[in-house]
Amino acid sequence: MLTEHKQNMMLVINPTAGKNRARDNVFMLIDYFFRHNYHVTVFPTQGKGDACRFVAEYAPQYDALVCVGGDGTLNEAVTGLMFSEKHRRPRLGYIPAGTTNDFANTLGISSEMEVSAEQFCIGDAFRCDIGRFNGKYFTYVAAFGIFTEVSYETPQPLKNALGHAAYILEGVKSLASIQNYHLKITCDGEKTEGDFIYGQISNSTSIGGIMDIGHTGVQLDDGLFEVLIIRMPVNVIELNNIVSSLMFQKVEDSPYIFFRRAKSVTVVSETPLPWTLDGESGGSFSYSQAEIMPGAVTFNLAALPNEKNIPAQQTLTELSADSTSPQASAGGDGKSIP
Repeated sequence: MLTEHKQNMMLVINPTAGKNRARDNVFMLIDYFFRHNYHVTVFPTQGKGDACRFVAEYAPQYDALVCVGGDGTLNEAVTGLMFSEKHRRPRLGYIPAGTTNDFANTLGISSEMEVSAEQFCIGDAFRCDIGRFNGKYFTYVAAFGIFTEVSYETPQPLKNALGHAAYILEGVKSLASIQNYHLKITCDGEKTEGDFIYGQISNSTSIGGIMDIGHTGVQLDDGLFEVLIIRMPVNVIELNNIVSSLMFQKVEDSPYIFFRRAKSVTVVSETPLPWTLDGESGGSFSYSQAEIMPGAVTFNLAALPNEKNIPAQQTLTELSADSTSPQASAGGDGKSIP
């Protein structure tokens, strides 16, 4: 057993995540963190909003914050952190125990709980950008349109081969059946207008199994969103082009897919547009604004190359290369608890 001075850890756990998988492993996690020099205080959630309130009120008192649950639990934890001044936000760890765990896949966090706990304990700090959308926060994506309605309910085998987005479009019986929205979109001053069937404002390589944009050079600490908007196809040829671009990861080459990197994005619609934030309902708005919060949270993470879902070591090295430099101010400068 190590004998170094123990630090204080806030362990926020959603007991029902992963069909009670989180609850069944809580004592293993407490023991593991204790053996790695942490005094652990457990905060079990009982309902929506609990994680956010716990973190907003208590996190500044701790050296480390680890949340155990799905992407929704992580979203609440991050939102709670944003109510504290930046220098008072503890290091953040994530032990995925949900069903989708998109952001864990992007970060390269193992699905094995003890391994992900190890990644936190032996890891280095790196800053990660966070999104703010109409006053709410999201960790990795704000999205609307055709794929968001079913993406988190579709069996994994159906997401393979073509990819989930291409699979859905490939199965479209007629163009008339596709819901589209007339939108005015502005990305850092660049404007576009038209009819669109799907859009995402993201800081992640994979979105709900919908599509993989890792090939576009996504970086989690570059101060930029990846913005991907799909236009409404007017004929089968255009539909096939979109399907092919998604399937072969050529989103930057298709004239029917608007892809940009931007710090700020506004979307204006003729009628309220339904959005999801990190896979959860984010509300419906006729005017939406998303802005990046550079380096808003600090993750502690080590890459373990032997884990199949962990990206190359170089990726995390690049992310953490300047983690010791002074952090730029990025909002969340202390607010009242919601």
